[in-house]
Amino acid sequence: MEKIVVSLEGMVLREVPLTRERTTIGRKPHNDIQIDNLAISGEHAVIVRQQQDACACIEDLGSTNGTQVNGLPVKRHLLQHGDVINLGKYRLTYLRAADAAEAQRTPTPAPVRDAIPPAALQILSGASAGKELALSKNLCTLGKPGVQVAAIARRPQGYFITHVEGESFPAINGSMLDAQAHLLNDHDIIELAGVKMEFFFKA
Repeated sequence: MEKIVVSLEGMVLREVPLTRERTTIGRKPHNDIQIDNLAISGEHAVIVRQQQDACACIEDLGSTNGTQVNGLPVKRHLLQHGDVINLGKYRLTYLRAADAAEAQRTPTPAPVRDAIPPAALQILSGASAGKELALSKNLCTLGKPGVQVAAIARRPQGYFITHVEGESFPAINGSMLDAQAHLLNDHDIIELAGVKMEFFFKA
């Protein structure tokens, strides 16, 4: 599953599944992702999906103010899970459940899924302290919209956490994350939106 999460000043505005080969972004109404803001060109950028390679690229369409990915200006960029596209004050976060994409390329996908043991989160603080949250989906989002949001994706290599929204980034074992996806290890302590939780593999 691939999608774009559109947000402004920490508030999630909408989520757009990437189901087409080309997804256009711009100010004009005919765009697939319309952003009605003068900082955005009429036809600003396009996301091109290449199904045979299970990847997606963003291309700037000669926009006036340019396109940035993770704070760096780009003309064309191969998107990775968790990449943040900056268009003016708007943030478009690219999310992809990589193991699902890997399964599409593999004739027998079951071993890919079975190679990763099941995992869960143990809530350590806050109103839900003591509760256990099973990470049974390919992509789970956590946190409080408008405050701090992160996503945990299950990939063939393991479970990866990525910052999605919020001025401050989540922390792992007391160290703040950056914009890149971070591989979770058994018994890592995650601090997100004022709540501590422990990541662990289930026996």
